[in-house]
Amino acid sequence: MNNTKKNKFPVIGCIPLWDEKKDSLWMYPGYMEMLIAFHAVPIMFPLTADRKVLDECFDLCDGILFTGGHDIDPSRYGESQRERCGVTCSLRDQQEYYLIERAMDADKPMLGICRGIQLFNVFLGGTLYQDLQTENPSRIVHCMQPPYDKIAHEVSIVEGSKLHNILKTERLGVNSYHHQAIRKIALDLTPMAYADDGIVEAVSVDNRHFTIAVQWHPEFSFRTDVHSQAIVKAFVDAATENVR
Repeated sequence: MNNTKKNKFPVIGCIPLWDEKKDSLWMYPGYMEMLIAFHAVPIMFPLTADRKVLDECFDLCDGILFTGGHDIDPSRYGESQRERCGVTCSLRDQQEYYLIERAMDADKPMLGICRGIQLFNVFLGGTLYQDLQTENPSRIVHCMQPPYDKIAHEVSIVEGSKLHNILKTERLGVNSYHHQAIRKIALDLTPMAYADDGIVEAVSVDNRHFTIAVQWHPEFSFRTDVHSQAIVKAFVDAATENVR
């Protein structure tokens, strides 16, 4: 009888996207496909603030992916909602706040994408531009047209940062599809990349094993972009260390 333990793939919990018009949950295929490509098992969470349900979901997972989506309620960072702020989803804000808190306490790997970087910043006490075009106009294209796997602009990587260690480069081209961004960065976040107009494009929480977020979209570019692949691989590798 062979008692050799089989290698297990890490399970990654993915935050769902909400479509208020269709009253439905959904997911860009790229989020799950990029995780599968690097030998992780993605699962989409329900949209709920029920902590008992979220605790069960949390315990199932070796890492959590915080996806893009709705704007964060500006009341979370002490502002009223202005005209150019997009649709918010209070239930998602509640869910993600609870999951971040649990993941921080457990030092469970987290990767944030687009909304994810903004969420980490607000959770830790930072603020956002509610609309870049009107509040911080720039020549940089932050909200590109499809296809989204092309380069919209370049970013500079902070030397010695976790992202620099992962990517082994100080400059790269990224895709970009967002209208909000970090304004005042939280004290507990370390910036790891900047666009040429000064917008923070990547952050980490340095006293955690793997809590990283990027403003761009690896889920659209991972098939052809080696830097996107390296970010996803680093996240999955960190989650693999949690596999029981």
